[in-house]
Amino acid sequence: MTDNGPLRYVALGDSQTEGCGDGDDVRGLRGWADRLAEHLARDTPELLYANLAVRGRLAGQVRDEQLAPALALEPGLATVVAGVNDLLRPRFDADEVAGHLEAMFAALTAQGARVATVTFPDVARITPLARPIGPRVIALNDRIRQAAARHGVVVAETSHHPVVTDRRLWSPDRLHAGPLGHARIAAAVADALGLPGSDDGWTRPLPVDPRPVSGLRAVGGELRWAGSFLGPWLVRRVRGRSSGDGRRAKRPELLAMPRPAALHPLD
Repeated sequence: MTDNGPLRYVALGDSQTEGCGDGDDVRGLRGWADRLAEHLARDTPELLYANLAVRGRLAGQVRDEQLAPALALEPGLATVVAGVNDLLRPRFDADEVAGHLEAMFAALTAQGARVATVTFPDVARITPLARPIGPRVIALNDRIRQAAARHGVVVAETSHHPVVTDRRLWSPDRLHAGPLGHARIAAAVADALGLPGSDDGWTRPLPVDPRPVSGLRAVGGELRWAGSFLGPWLVRRVRGRSSGDGRRAKRPELLAMPRPAALHPLD
């Protein structure tokens, strides 16, 4: 993607791009952007990679806090994925959120970066209690596509494929992808970018789960999820707190990515 020097890849975003759900804060987070960087390193003579994402950030915060540092790193490739935290706020405005995303698309592409983003899945298929958010997801995805088209941004259409709402791809909190989900996102972005060794394998469904879930078990699972994850999340919102308070980007500077011996984003 560049003829002069190493490829510079910079990831902007929130908790998904930071890697929440794929590892932990003790052992470290991997995540789809790290996995994409690993895939790039396999076929790139020299790759420098920075990840500016911080959990809990709204799209406007990603723009305010991460865009200028990203531009200063002069990326040849950038990924911009944000908006889910906005979707969960009572006062959601799809046009406002998309405006922040488009401003980042415009600035990065104007500087010469190739930019990629994703669309979001129907959260109601992951968490029935989130059904009221469904129309918001559709509205935001439509605006992401429109903004991306205006600036030549590559879109990984994860929203189109049923497998992305298979709960086995998600962490127990249902807000973040699990390791397999992060691997699928990385593979989707690699496929959208047309990277060597990428294909549409990420769209294929998982094997049928042999453990059927009864109605009673499903209700019990929803109640346990609400108590363990939804409740604490709502408490933070009421208190005006964020999971990202006081946190910094895990990889704010461009660092060399070692070339793996053999790796595929689905690993």
